Amino acid sequence: MLKKSRSVKSATCTLTFALPSTALDGPVSVVGTFNDWTPGVHPLRRRSNGTASTSVVVPAGSTVRFRYLGTDGRWFDDADADEITPEGSVVLA
Repeated sequence: MLKKSRSVKSATCTLTFALPSTALDGPVSVVGTFNDWTPGVHPLRRRSNGTASTSVVVPAGSTVRFRYLGTDGRWFDDADADEITPEGSVVLA
């Protein structure tokens, strides 16, 4: 699940990346243009509602490219992204 929350006042968009906890077989982080594709900076944390999630704040109107990085270097995309390309998921903030 990918959630967008825009703030007109600050001209930003909070992107919340969430996956079902049951789908995780170990640590997962979201990496992308917002963190220079650096693994481990935005790990998904398990929540009491049965998901694992993290959020990032980006400028409103920006194009964000990202992928999830799981155990053993397994990369995967988010089906809820605005677009999935060979380079990964894309969301318009």
